[in-house]
Amino acid sequence: MRSEQFNTGDPIDPAAILSAEERALLAVAPAPRTASSLRPALARHARLLPYGMLIAVGGLAMYLLGVAMVVPRYLLALDGPLKPVSEWLVWYSGLPLVLGTSMILFDLLVLLDRKRSTAPLRYDPPANRRVTVALTAYNDEDSIAAAVADFRAHPLVSRVIVVSNNSTDATYARAEAAGALTFNETAPGYGRCVHRCLTEASRFDDTDLVVLCEGDLTFRAYDIDKLLAYAPHGDVINGTRTSEPLRQYTTQLTTFMYYGNIFVGKLLEAKHLGRSTITDVGTTYKLCRRDALQRLLPSLTPAVNLEFNAHFLDTALDQGLTLIECPVTFHARVGESKGGNVNNLRGFKVGLRMMAGMLFGWRRLAA
Repeated sequence: MRSEQFNTGDPIDPAAILSAEERALLAVAPAPRTASSLRPALARHARLLPYGMLIAVGGLAMYLLGVAMVVPRYLLALDGPLKPVSEWLVWYSGLPLVLGTSMILFDLLVLLDRKRSTAPLRYDPPANRRVTVALTAYNDEDSIAAAVADFRAHPLVSRVIVVSNNSTDATYARAEAAGALTFNETAPGYGRCVHRCLTEASRFDDTDLVVLCEGDLTFRAYDIDKLLAYAPHGDVINGTRTSEPLRQYTTQLTTFMYYGNIFVGKLLEAKHLGRSTITDVGTTYKLCRRDALQRLLPSLTPAVNLEFNAHFLDTALDQGLTLIECPVTFHARVGESKGGNVNNLRGFKVGLRMMAGMLFGWRRLAA
């Protein structure tokens, strides 16, 4: 029996402690897969599942609407004009239901095995585990100083950057006073603010990892440890807010937004079937490898506004990057919500725009 000595604070790399035979048996991959090696294979795969899902949902909606019309037909004495409409909806709802279901089954039962990667499971620990943190902020004067202090106190954080999206309050001054490297992005829009955050953070070559977050105290610095635990396996570690025990009871994410977010996430997962598991397309909190981020940034469209996080994930997967989700804690924000979580109607509109971007292209959403 072998006994090994390790420093408790250092990550353990299996490739460093296993014999050649053991490494071959466990298929420990010493190097990450690159976007260039994945892209040609990905381009050949048809994406039937997301379109099939929407077509089938449309057929189900037609059927339910046709059945529901029985209420005005009899209660409001409108049976004459509404009966043929109701019958048409119920009768022809079968066409999109059958077509959508067929597309779903074909993608799952026939194409899925060809879409999944056959490469060994990735284990590529970053040589430098220190991170640069970038926080978005817009009129967050009540929370930004505490958010900066929280992240600066983490032992693996080298610096905290704050990008104020042309705030009209004391956000910029308070972030700077708290010790953050502070920038002002004058072009309005959440996408432009996030893109500026990632651009500024990726300039620092003394850290190999970039953490993106918000300055409203909805997230905590201690979750960086969880993101780092997944870092050896991917290029982008996306923090998901969908783990129920990790959600504070009162947040700006209503029940409608919570399940709508999961639905849109699954639609994105269906588009990139076999590549990732996605339950949260609206979260800002994520960890990115600096080298992957530098390859990704030129392909992003900063003018995409509140839908930018979904755009980021979709583009990362299109580029062949490995995306992994990690559950993070989610807290009530300090101050008013100013993004897509203002109310359910706004959240619904943002969700529809996300789906349109995934299916028909993001540049159409550029403001």
